[in-house]
Amino acid sequence: MKFKLAAVAVAVFVLSGCEVEKTQSGELPSVDVDVSADSGRLPEYDVDWASVDIGTTTETITVPKVVVVMEEEEVEVPYMDLNMPDEQGEKSKRSIVVEAEIRGNMQELEIDKVYAKDRRLIVVSRLNKMDETLDGRTVRISDRIVINAPDLDVQHIIVGDRPKGDWNNQYTFVRNEAALQARLEGASQIYSN
Repeated sequence: MKFKLAAVAVAVFVLSGCEVEKTQSGELPSVDVDVSADSGRLPEYDVDWASVDIGTTTETITVPKVVVVMEEEEVEVPYMDLNMPDEQGEKSKRSIVVEAEIRGNMQELEIDKVYAKDRRLIVVSRLNKMDETLDGRTVRISDRIVINAPDLDVQHIIVGDRPKGDWNNQYTFVRNEAALQARLEGASQIYSN
């Protein structure tokens, strides 16, 4: 009984998504008591399934674009040789880079000061707007210093308004000096531009 109900349910489900047109009448077989039977004829149907049109449509979406072409260029960068007290480990030379992705007006990004606290360097940069407009372009700006020091954690704080875009989420932005000073409590300044 359960099998018959399941078969009927499947048939109803399959046939509900299509249009069925009867093309010929059906006839049940005639049955004689002595168990002889005339052959019957089942009805015939044409089944039209849902039609599907495949093509393209035009939609407005956001797509990534190349931001800027980076070129190698020799420039003078600040250099610090750090000697930590009671540190006997190896030092290594590395660049500390701060970058921002901007649009709207051109801006200048400059590493202003570096502070030390525990086993961490706090790099303070400034982001200043300029008058030049970018005419809808997005550009990446950067500044760097080179240090020769043991492996230390580096935290970046940028004084200025956070530009829009996910790229800039990797840094801490503060609006003014008062907000900056609260983050530098107990740190010693080791570099000034």
